[in-house]
Amino acid sequence: MTSFEADFRSARVQPSPNHGERTDGRRPDMILLHYTGMPTADGALDWLCRVESQVSSHYFVHENGEVVQLVPETRRAWHAGKSSWRGETDINSLSIGIEIANSGHPGGLPDYPEKQIGAVIELCRDCVKRWSIAPERVLGHSDVAPIRKVDPGEKFPWAELHRAGVGHWVEPARITGGRFFQRGDAGQPVEALQSMLSLYGYGTEITGQFSEKTAGDVEAFQRHFRPERVDGIADFSTIDTLHRLLSALPRYS
Repeated sequence: MTSFEADFRSARVQPSPNHGERTDGRRPDMILLHYTGMPTADGALDWLCRVESQVSSHYFVHENGEVVQLVPETRRAWHAGKSSWRGETDINSLSIGIEIANSGHPGGLPDYPEKQIGAVIELCRDCVKRWSIAPERVLGHSDVAPIRKVDPGEKFPWAELHRAGVGHWVEPARITGGRFFQRGDAGQPVEALQSMLSLYGYGTEITGQFSEKTAGDVEAFQRHFRPERVDGIADFSTIDTLHRLLSALPRYS
């Protein structure tokens, strides 16, 4: 692709060849946040712009806050892979993908610099305004691809984004003792937990069996909404936080 005009005015354009048409002319109604998971930002950006990589994103945010646009927002970037949310599986056609330069779990999960998060907030607010994206549809890669993906990681400051008007959030319930559910458990309470995760958007199967898949979905939820402890165990803190998130959604309030 030749150069194009940036959708986000502060962005520098560096075209990637990896994109296509959005299926059925879909408009983006979701923002999906990633970390690059590579040792250097320059190496990650170069990879996203190579034909042989077969991956791309709409935006790339450097540690210093510089924003680069790789694919026009009207086009379908290739960033989500095998994923699902609220029954939809072509997440690439529904979303704007933002890669954030961070070496992630392979690099020891370093903190995100303030300038970088400030740029991510500004970019997300601009996308949200232009595309009327609902707060609960600003998600992490791990939300739509549990087990397979863990980015942007438990150190990503979702609460800070929410305070700036981006994303859906409630203060996580304090971690205490009490009853919990984990791998191998079964019964109606497990089915109720699975139903709540599914109602929020996760691709959780409602079987009444606390399977590896259910544990992976719980971990993904914790990584985003209760990051203090990510263990796949549905304790009171996890369940209460999920319940309050559901109650705060417009369709349930």
